Amino acid sequence: MSSSTRSRRTVLVTAPGSNRASFGAVEWGLLVAVAAIWGSSFLFIAEGLESFEPAFITAGRFGLGLMTLAAFPAARRPIPRHDWAGIALIGIVWMALPMYLFPVAQQWISSSLAGMINGAVPLFAALVAALLLRSRPRRIQVVGLLVGFCGVVMVSARGGSSTENGYLGVGLLLLAVMCYGVGVNVAVPLQQRHGALPVLLRSLVIAAALTLPLGLVSLPTEAVTAGSVAALLALGSLGTGIAFVAMTTLVGRVGATRGAVATYFIPIVALALGVVFRNEEAPLVSLVGIASILVGAWLVSRSDQPSAKAMAAADRRAGPH
Repeated sequence: MSSSTRSRRTVLVTAPGSNRASFGAVEWGLLVAVAAIWGSSFLFIAEGLESFEPAFITAGRFGLGLMTLAAFPAARRPIPRHDWAGIALIGIVWMALPMYLFPVAQQWISSSLAGMINGAVPLFAALVAALLLRSRPRRIQVVGLLVGFCGVVMVSARGGSSTENGYLGVGLLLLAVMCYGVGVNVAVPLQQRHGALPVLLRSLVIAAALTLPLGLVSLPTEAVTAGSVAALLALGSLGTGIAFVAMTTLVGRVGATRGAVATYFIPIVALALGVVFRNEEAPLVSLVGIASILVGAWLVSRSDQPSAKAMAAADRRAGPH
């Protein structure tokens, strides 16, 4: 086997979660934290775009996220060299590329439509996990993924393209979502071996280095608002620091397919913030969508271990040993 083949197999791999039982208090707590922070990020991006270019927002949030995690001594624990390639892949496909694509796309489409497309992350995560693990999710989890995504569509039904470049914006976000599906899977075994903090600190170094040149070119030349600055600080320290730690810890515990369901709750948070802070209305279809998301998430959160009946059937098919 060539060294290049071994490298590819080492990088593009995933693993089942370390806890294959139904979600407990820790898993639900991590899920709520991720949803609350990332659900606010679309509004923070929209506020940041009032003063900053997309490239500056992306580079700024990586720099701030890096400084946030560097404050934790545990993040500086060493990692063996053979895992550096996987960490670099996370920095590219889970961070730098999609997080640049989102603010670019949101120049042309609404934040609610962006949230709806982002809701497809669990579907792509499940597809990538099935390909890498060569096994399908349990039927109850497939049903939960589909029910939850239908809920996301209903919650975000008010979204739409805001300019003639709307289709381009949708295409960029679909590419970003595909990247997320790969990144969240690659993060699972790395988190299980090293913990979230050391892996993410190094991934953020990669992401910050890749986005810094465009960020410097996009430095603001006019006065910026306090709201945009506050939004960028929140995107960096919370959305790119703390939320990634919570998400990586979650997928390490429950696997990419089940952990990615946290994304389904993001439009609920965005809707609630719009109602509270922007006096927006919550139509009936959105309320039905919220119920659908809750049902879907509960189904996905069930144990991903084969039932005793299924295992017995598999043994019968295998025949005598």
